Amino acid sequence: MAEDKKTPIEKTAKKAVKPVVQELVAAAEIVEAETVETPIVDEKTTAKAGKRSEKALKETEEKVAKEERKAHADETETDHKPAVTQKPARTLLERRSKGYRKSAEQLEAHKSYTLVEALELATKTSHVKFDAGVELHVRLGVDPRQADQNLRDMVVLPGGTGKTIRVAVFADADQVAAAKKAGADIAAGEEFLQQLDKGTIDFDMLIATPATMPKLGKYARLLGPKGLMPNPKSGTVSTDVAKAVTEAKAGRVEYRVDSTWIVHVGIGKVSFGGSKLTENAKAILNSLKANKPSGLKGNYVRSIYVTTSMGPSIRVAESEA
Repeated sequence: MAEDKKTPIEKTAKKAVKPVVQELVAAAEIVEAETVETPIVDEKTTAKAGKRSEKALKETEEKVAKEERKAHADETETDHKPAVTQKPARTLLERRSKGYRKSAEQLEAHKSYTLVEALELATKTSHVKFDAGVELHVRLGVDPRQADQNLRDMVVLPGGTGKTIRVAVFADADQVAAAKKAGADIAAGEEFLQQLDKGTIDFDMLIATPATMPKLGKYARLLGPKGLMPNPKSGTVSTDVAKAVTEAKAGRVEYRVDSTWIVHVGIGKVSFGGSKLTENAKAILNSLKANKPSGLKGNYVRSIYVTTSMGPSIRVAESEA
């Protein structure tokens, strides 16, 4: 095959074009090198493992993004949720029954009444359907922990208590007849113990003589918790059983100051009326006055209140004592 022959002009043109092509190729390589991005790795913020590893950093970013979405959702929900208005707390009087509130409206707040006025109001403000009991509450300035200030006494109410009390008498044979004549519901000697052996208690008060008290010692666990064990301080241990039965039936009550320095005692029923209740209340107050400790300093009677069953309390002036 014959070799191609080029003219001198063609050879000259080829020599002139070759450097230009080479320059263009070099320029293209430079431009391509400048446009290729190389990743930059910050050795200070990433590590192969641990909290600064690429995986840990990615998890942290996801956690932050989740918290932001949650906060945004809460704000959106709060914006659309209606505001809740809290109702004010009710007072103690508002929490009472309608009958109690109606009775309380008849009393003047922070006013101290005379004893007669207080008991008249007590009978009028009783809103229950049954014959409510009337109570007297006296706070004293004594210390029950002191032996001479631990007040305890028995009082026979002039108007009675309004309760039917079943009285039992455990005495010798010569006093059983006198007890029955005085009105005792149960009066017996040794046969009475047989009733206690069976655990039968059908009485509200037990009266015994000093001679028969040792025989009741074995029944202390039966009678004591019920408050039926005879006690000389309460007047249920007496040599004159007839008198003890008469007083018990007439309306004898026992009072004792409690650990909060208050004496609580019932003085009758609403059906008694104001005058009869006043007589009973004065009997209690006179007894408290007579039993005032001799060495007591300061005010003896701190406050007096009268109340009925389920009714509002009525403050009585301390001067009434």
